[in-house]
Amino acid sequence: MTSNSKRPLEGVTIIDLTRVLAGPFCTMILADHGARVIKVELPDGGDDARAFGPFVNGESGYFSSINRGKESIALDLKCAADRAIFEKLLEHADVLTENFRPGTMDRFGYDWETLHARFPQLIYGSVSGFGQQGSPYRDRAAYDMVVQGMSGIMSVTGQPGGPPTRVGVSIGDLSAGLFLTIGVVMALYKRLTGGTGSQIDIAMLDCQLALLEYSAMRHLATGEVPGPVGSYRPAIAPPFGAFRTADGHMVITTGNDRLFARLCVVLGAPLLAQDPRFAGSEGRKDHETELTEELESLLTGRTTAQWCELMVEHGVPCGPINTVDRMLADPHVAGRAMLIDAEGGRGPAKLVGTPLKFSDAAPLRSVRAAPVLDQDRERILSDFGVSRAEAAR
Repeated sequence: MTSNSKRPLEGVTIIDLTRVLAGPFCTMILADHGARVIKVELPDGGDDARAFGPFVNGESGYFSSINRGKESIALDLKCAADRAIFEKLLEHADVLTENFRPGTMDRFGYDWETLHARFPQLIYGSVSGFGQQGSPYRDRAAYDMVVQGMSGIMSVTGQPGGPPTRVGVSIGDLSAGLFLTIGVVMALYKRLTGGTGSQIDIAMLDCQLALLEYSAMRHLATGEVPGPVGSYRPAIAPPFGAFRTADGHMVITTGNDRLFARLCVVLGAPLLAQDPRFAGSEGRKDHETELTEELESLLTGRTTAQWCELMVEHGVPCGPINTVDRMLADPHVAGRAMLIDAEGGRGPAKLVGTPLKFSDAAPLRSVRAAPVLDQDRERILSDFGVSRAEAAR
């Protein structure tokens, strides 16, 4: 692998109208892997995320973290001259992405049907709260927490008996961004094999439903309404969750009889695996509270680090419950190139890298920092054949 290895999406051009998180997360992934992403922003302030803190040297750390490697041009799509420039960009683009509320692009005259007739090879990726069609909620505004709540995700998150709890990251936005990324790559492949451009219609609420896995399956299979599961995994035989140690908590995941017996040996209590209460997965499920008490009475005798060392040595799946700072300092992060340098900007100097690694391309170790608003206007206009006279208008 060399730093000159070709990245998978080199040669793909994306015109990006998205803002805040779901859409920009998608186009960040595409930019990380070689796509040219041109971020089209409103002249007055640009992407709303530019106003989100914390700020580093006057630049939004939030915006910087999800808009690296992109270019910026400011265009007002209500202005005839700027519309002409925008349409010039679309002539040479492979993909257009947008995450306005349904109907907004229609009012601009840039709906899917209109653009597909003019640019049949253009792929059109849309993210909204409830989708472009088929939902009675189509015209509602949506934020991450709205779809987390409506989908049932919040009802199964948190501790049993506790209040509904939001997932600690914006899983509603992030999952929609990931599904849009998959859709864009699929549409590019379809076009490459003889098709034309497609519209990709991503609803944030659909994405949350798709992530309900065990909870939705259990209800559909049994009629049961699942509730919060805490840190346990209800589909897998215990012990499988978070457990107290002498200095905090750790995660132990022994999902079968063999691993459970191995854990008991590590804990110095091999006979625990022969206790009739804990025989087989169903026995351990039926007596999970008693099993947890037995395990924690032993685990609290040593620290998390001591137990992790012992369990790893004996092949028992486990790990510490890290804080963010501890995880970012972990040698795994350095070894996997998961912290990268942001070059040429005033925002954060370090960013979280991409988990996608390819055998024929060097790991991503640095990126162009997120652009300031309208930073790349001259180069974009030149590259897309917009004359100085046209631009001046």
